[in-house]
Amino acid sequence: MMKQKKTTQEEYQKCVNKVVDYINLHLGEEIDLKSLAGISNFSPFYFHRIMKAFLGEPVGTFIVRTRTEAAARLLRYSDLPIADIAYRIGYSSPSSLSKVFRQFYGISPLAYRNNKNFVIMRPAIIRPDLKLEKEVRNVPARDLIYIRLTGDYKLNDYAGTWGRLYQFVMEQELPMGECSPLCIYHDDPKVTPTDKLRTDVCMVLPCNATPKGEIGYKQLPAGRYAIFLYKGTYENLQAVYDTIYGKYLPEMECTLRDEASAERYLNNPRDTAPEDLLTEIYIPVE
Repeated sequence: MMKQKKTTQEEYQKCVNKVVDYINLHLGEEIDLKSLAGISNFSPFYFHRIMKAFLGEPVGTFIVRTRTEAAARLLRYSDLPIADIAYRIGYSSPSSLSKVFRQFYGISPLAYRNNKNFVIMRPAIIRPDLKLEKEVRNVPARDLIYIRLTGDYKLNDYAGTWGRLYQFVMEQELPMGECSPLCIYHDDPKVTPTDKLRTDVCMVLPCNATPKGEIGYKQLPAGRYAIFLYKGTYENLQAVYDTIYGKYLPEMECTLRDEASAERYLNNPRDTAPEDLLTEIYIPVE
């Protein structure tokens, strides 16, 4: 009986992930809730109940919040005109974006762009002394299996989740993937409430795979990335990101693509001193 319950939970999670991935890829388009119900494979009657249970909020609210957070990131990290940002994330006019943005954050998009210290994003910790190896390169398409986690980035059970991916590879007799875990971070902790942060813990495989239970499969398309190598404790990663966004990317004259960043962990925290940990950070750029 318990096993059946677990399978159901995992199947539901897989369907929810599919809907969320669709929303993220189509923020600039009309998102029809009936179509989402079709994508989810849930009956229309249960769709809203299940999505709310898994997302912690109604799916309509989730879409609005995701759009508004995307706007906040673009206002802070890009030079796109506010009208372009509004259209890019699915608003018919800048005034529509402005109304929703004020409801969420109590400030207009223009005032937010002009006031770099406004606290919907916690203050940036820019460390001019931070030395990072950096390069911009084209990365080929990659096949991934992944498990999606929701919640505080610092509290996720990365090791246990990676263990479940490894077990899946063994059970399915798949060729072994890269031994360095890859994590895709879909949200900015400066904007998104901690309990809503989404992480995909991924293993890069040399082939495609069939999703099963909580294990998803997707292909990351080929793309251009600014890649940074950071040596040091994971505790300082927020300051590392602030420095990348506030110092390195402007100096490199990089334009951000509106896609999630990722991290690859090159050594094992169980047998490596915190100051010797190596993290490769991938930021999608034009």
